[in-house]
Amino acid sequence: MASVNKVIIVGNLGKDPEVRYMPSGSALCNVSVATTRQWKDKVSGEKQQETEWHRVTFFDRMAEIAGEYLKKGSAVYVEGRLKTRKYTDKDGVEKYSTDIVATEMQLLGGRDVGGGSGGMGGGADDMGDAPQRSAPAARSAAPARTAPAPRPPAKTATGFDDMDDDIPF
Repeated sequence: MASVNKVIIVGNLGKDPEVRYMPSGSALCNVSVATTRQWKDKVSGEKQQETEWHRVTFFDRMAEIAGEYLKKGSAVYVEGRLKTRKYTDKDGVEKYSTDIVATEMQLLGGRDVGGGSGGMGGGADDMGDAPQRSAPAARSAAPARTAPAPRPPAKTATGFDDMDDDIPF
């Protein structure tokens, strides 16, 4: 039987990103992203809301871009997979933490919140996975676009391409 481990979240950063470098030299960036669910209580009619915090981990070039462009309060779209890890705290108690290992990121909002409209995908991580997509090189002013600019349509021999496209309906 096939299985799927895919997460998509859209939320806001709760604090500035933390970028570190592993001994291998590859970058690692951790962020906390808040998602909020709102509903109206059926009994009282009052608006209710619930905020969920997600720990997201970026690797390699995507980690460097996240560290450079994301700031506290930035809106971000993240795709990835869930990864649960076990660790022992300082008191010797075994604990578990479930993180989102990001495979795609889209900065949302304007430049004033650390965003832009660039996208980022791919990258290997230290958890044994090969990259799914190669990471595009970032530009100095903004992250690289994920899709090339569309080409203008080819001219036809019918002469319709000379007509104005301002159709009134």
